Amino acid sequence: MANPLFESTKNASYSISGISDEKRNAVLCKVADAIIVNTHLLLEANSRDLAKMDSANPLYDRLQLTADRLAGIANDMRNVATLPSPLGHITCDNTLPNGLHLRRISVPFGVIGMIYEARPNVSFDVFSLCFKSGNACVLKGGKDADESNRTIVALIKQILSEEGINPDIVNLLPATHEATAEMLNAVGYIDLCIPRGGKKLIEFVRDNARVPVIETGAGVVHTYFDKDGDLEKGKAIVNNGKTRRVSVCNALDCLLVHRDRLSDLDELLSPMEGKVEFHYDNYGKEWMSHNLSICIVDSLEQALSHIRRYSSGHSEAIITENPTTAEIFQQQVDAACVYVNAPTSFTDGAQFGLGAEIGISTQKLGPRGPMALNEMTTYKWLIDGNGQTRK
Repeated sequence: MANPLFESTKNASYSISGISDEKRNAVLCKVADAIIVNTHLLLEANSRDLAKMDSANPLYDRLQLTADRLAGIANDMRNVATLPSPLGHITCDNTLPNGLHLRRISVPFGVIGMIYEARPNVSFDVFSLCFKSGNACVLKGGKDADESNRTIVALIKQILSEEGINPDIVNLLPATHEATAEMLNAVGYIDLCIPRGGKKLIEFVRDNARVPVIETGAGVVHTYFDKDGDLEKGKAIVNNGKTRRVSVCNALDCLLVHRDRLSDLDELLSPMEGKVEFHYDNYGKEWMSHNLSICIVDSLEQALSHIRRYSSGHSEAIITENPTTAEIFQQQVDAACVYVNAPTSFTDGAQFGLGAEIGISTQKLGPRGPMALNEMTTYKWLIDGNGQTRK
């Protein structure tokens, strides 16, 4: 027998199509306002979660909400409200010789299932993107963020009820392993499942799901400082990529340095001295901490070979003033986002002008890179006839 929560969410999802885009935008702005007004309540709930986690845990920074972070979340939600609706776009319009008129039109998936760990901001991001794109959502957060997530979802439901919208368009599962298994087997209720978290979580979802899954992969991120790299640019890019926020998936994990620039290595690393511990091994590791692997390479080809071996396909960067080298790097590196002379810290839906994101997809089938509004839609064909029959 299906979990009643899945049934109620599925049933509620049909009501979203009757809500105008103007109404959705107004509701998103009202939720954003409620985030600011209720900052103290959200921080109190978050503090209870934080009290249960060691501050040395790499997930602590992801778990932590602050007044500034909540203000940023509210601004992202308002930005989503300003974006064009991703629904109703006709991407193919054709009349066949027999007179049948065909249109391919963008539509919601229906119900999005989201599984994530110690990231309470995801609760707001997923709701805003799903609601704007006409989807309902079932959230499954980790136990580390359960107090925060329950407070967040209660706040969203309160605003929906006040606006006369079925609050079951967003629901939160218990923070248990059993609930994860239920979501992965909710065939007919969950139209698309998206895991967002570490490698173990993503592999578990991929290996056990009976519902469709889009992977938002862990980040094993490299930056290559080429023999023609600018040292001042390199110092800023490497430092920002590593230290801006070490626990996020776009943070730098491994710095590759051309052997011809070995004499500049100390200067290249100088902005991180005293803040970051350097390792000349441990390749292929997502650090999520103030640690950085360093590898000296003899050529661009060796750098590319290293990235092919260890990259997770998330984000990769090169620092070079040689346009030919930059072009080769962008052509040959197989990742969702490939940068020239900019840090991988920009891999983010909001930074890309997409309003917000559900995650960074590292797979090739379906969405790739930041998954924002347009990635929350599928399509269907509309066919108009006038009595034609097939021979």
